[in-house]
Amino acid sequence: MKNTLFSLLLILTASIGMLAQNSAAKQEIIQLSKDKWQWMADKDANKLSQLFHEKSVFVHMGGSWGKDREVNIIKDGMIHYKKADIHSVSVNIIDSTAILLNRITLLAAVGGNEVTNPFEVTEVYVKQNGAWKLGSLSFTKLNTTN
Repeated sequence: MKNTLFSLLLILTASIGMLAQNSAAKQEIIQLSKDKWQWMADKDANKLSQLFHEKSVFVHMGGSWGKDREVNIIKDGMIHYKKADIHSVSVNIIDSTAILLNRITLLAAVGGNEVTNPFEVTEVYVKQNGAWKLGSLSFTKLNTTN
């Protein structure tokens, strides 16, 4: 009986520890995503380049491309992500991969024209050498604003 009770207590303690780690990782991803939106608004190519994985992909309404092109587009102002109003966010973590969904209204300047669009944005992060890197950023335009 003591062994059974001790085993159950050990399993419960381990489960609580894993949930706390998962919750902390989710909060870390949410904050990283918020920071990313600010770095995009600030056109901070250096911070974005550090965040984006070398093999990252970006899917927009007008096409898809890799890290170097995305960083250059932001740096040169071809797309200026002025403000992302975040309406909802969720994170799922699977091993060393985090999938974040943002429902946003994005104010941006594209080719010099200011536009506002509602999006569901999918961000995929991978953890390598203890650091989260953005592996994919995809925009899906919505028919509603939130």
